[in-house]
Amino acid sequence: MKIVFDCRYTRIGRHDGISRYTAGLVGALAKRHSVTMLISDHRQLDMLPALPWEIVSSPTSAREPWVARQVNKLKPDVVFTPMQTMGGWGRRYRLVLTVHDLIYYRNRTPPRDLPAPIRLLWRLYHLAWWPQRMLLNRSDAVVTVSKTTKELIAEHKLTRRPVHVVPNAADLPEMPAESFVRTSPAQKTLVYMGSFMPYKNVETLVRAAALLPDYELHLMSRVTDAERERLTAVAPGARVVFHNGASDEEYAETLASATALVTASLDEGFGIPLVESMTLGTPVVVSDIPIFREIGGEAALYFAPESADELAARIRDLESDGVWAARSALSKTEAARFTWDASAEHLLTVLTAAVARAKRRLG
Repeated sequence: MKIVFDCRYTRIGRHDGISRYTAGLVGALAKRHSVTMLISDHRQLDMLPALPWEIVSSPTSAREPWVARQVNKLKPDVVFTPMQTMGGWGRRYRLVLTVHDLIYYRNRTPPRDLPAPIRLLWRLYHLAWWPQRMLLNRSDAVVTVSKTTKELIAEHKLTRRPVHVVPNAADLPEMPAESFVRTSPAQKTLVYMGSFMPYKNVETLVRAAALLPDYELHLMSRVTDAERERLTAVAPGARVVFHNGASDEEYAETLASATALVTASLDEGFGIPLVESMTLGTPVVVSDIPIFREIGGEAALYFAPESADELAARIRDLESDGVWAARSALSKTEAARFTWDASAEHLLTVLTAAVARAKRRLG
């Protein structure tokens, strides 16, 4: 069975969520089966494992609907892509697509780094469900990263194809052993890792920080000057540190010494920062939404998404005798459920089954 893995969504220079999912999963899958990576820019190879590769057009190219004409030349049995928009017209192989979340049906602001024409198409695409249905139904199987999203796919009747959960995992740099053995936090700091899009609800974190004058809130991601000014004005008394982008090492070190990772998101498809934090034994205090219940389990502390008061109260709960240490230990247990090896093992069964079904249909 020849597997081609679509790695064209890999970011250049620095991973985002889909890019990290791509790199982590393709590397683990290659331990189990030979894989050929599909790229659209040679610079992507710096962010990917050393595996065989082929180059084709970009996924944002006007050629994308007919990219199968290029991929057919590789003679794959099955192609896996970490997105749902890969062109498939004229393909002569099995195709497995990925849906990470359905966030943009409720929050239609597209990622800012997309070209203007793509941003417009993005908005139009998310105005109705039928484009999603059309894309997913032309595949042979669909992968998603959480049970929560799988249930939403079923609720909205988005596909007739089988849907499988292949979760994300943490991908932290090497850390000293003592970073993982703690019974109390090293510093009174709170960490947020994520974008500043409206549905991320970062202003609730800032308001909570103002209620916790002895804590610093560290916002790790790149931030525009306008967004920095807006958030500063939300609660001028809050002690907020804007990192404006942090290396993986700086992020891991900040997280390992923190009291908690915090997020007030109104919607998510998974929650990689939760797994990263729990892997280090740093408790997570997160908005009470279904996906965070799935990922955080019994380890997390939850608050109503728009209640800064509840968030502050949960942080104070961690100060009670033995609570932080107990949540830290539970966090490591919950995080152990999410590994690239386990996800790759399941993905291989999905790809094998897709090829087997096709062979049975052909008799």
